Amino acid sequence: MMKQVQGRILTPQGWLQGQLGFDARVRSITAGAASAASAASGHTILPGFIDLHVHGGGGVDVMQGGSAALKVARLHARHGTTALLATTMTAHLPQIERALMGVAAGMAARDPDGAQILGVHLEGPFLNHKRLGAQPPLVLEATLEGVQRLHALAPIKVLTLATEVGQHLALIPQLCALGMRVQIGHSAGSYEDGVAALAAGASGFTHLFNGMTGLNHYQPGMVGAALAHAEFAELIPDLEHVHPGALRAALRAIPKAYGITDATAATGMPDGEYELGPQRVMKCMGCVRLLDGSSLAGSALTMDQALRNLVAIGLPLAEASQRLSQYPAEFLGLAERGHLAPGAWADVLVLDEQLRLLEVYVQGQLIPRA
Repeated sequence: MMKQVQGRILTPQGWLQGQLGFDARVRSITAGAASAASAASGHTILPGFIDLHVHGGGGVDVMQGGSAALKVARLHARHGTTALLATTMTAHLPQIERALMGVAAGMAARDPDGAQILGVHLEGPFLNHKRLGAQPPLVLEATLEGVQRLHALAPIKVLTLATEVGQHLALIPQLCALGMRVQIGHSAGSYEDGVAALAAGASGFTHLFNGMTGLNHYQPGMVGAALAHAEFAELIPDLEHVHPGALRAALRAIPKAYGITDATAATGMPDGEYELGPQRVMKCMGCVRLLDGSSLAGSALTMDQALRNLVAIGLPLAEASQRLSQYPAEFLGLAERGHLAPGAWADVLVLDEQLRLLEVYVQGQLIPRA
């Protein structure tokens, strides 16, 4: 059945005041004067958010396997995320395998009240032990055969790799040939290592600034490689992981840097202890840290708050939306997501003047509000 929403619509050509008609896909965008009620409401209509780095939410962690990924997708849909990658942690291989089987089951089930699960972001175990952050010390060196075994359990769309470790650099073209986007992350590599990885086919950087060598004018590090050469990179815009000034510098330097939540089980939950892979973390005052307080451990961010944060640090609303929808879709090569145009999936957000969500549609299906 056709649905319609009215307001100021963000289209690929820019803002348009009018009406959006859709079923599972967008069918029409019609310019025209808003009705008196719509004009008074100040509704804004944006494409749904696409989050390529989500560990958990609503008290559950993707690493728990079973129905965890579905529950995570349901929580984030209520905050405007219409598609996501279920993201793993470094752990023993049987735990990773359990998580991937749960993601595959969630993808097959397709919960109409949740975000579309597009596949897996494999963050770990192929990391550098010197830059683990909140990842447990269970790293491995990647092999093509090992990655293929995991890929057979659930589709790996993004793989985080410390490209300076062992034979990882030589492995990048083979991973790309499997259809994966390789991201440099949890890396102690140099600027030169980053440039070499990009030349080999790596596509981006996992939570830029966090878990990698920083920028120094004598030793530019992985951050310098990203700022100088990358087209894409993840950023966590919770205003805790990265200073607003550093966020703005990255957004200016990297054309299609995009926001992710790095959300944990603590997202959408009260302060307290939660699981993050094989370890416990503490949510307190909006931050999530390891129990000893030594490191941030993912976030409690949602994508609707990420939008408000980006606008608060000075981004125009259209650009903030692009960096949470269009650019992550382009990173994965998703031509039918991340924008509102006839034929695209009807992943639609309706927001008020304060950028609070009023309605969320995933492929035309209205998501129940909490």
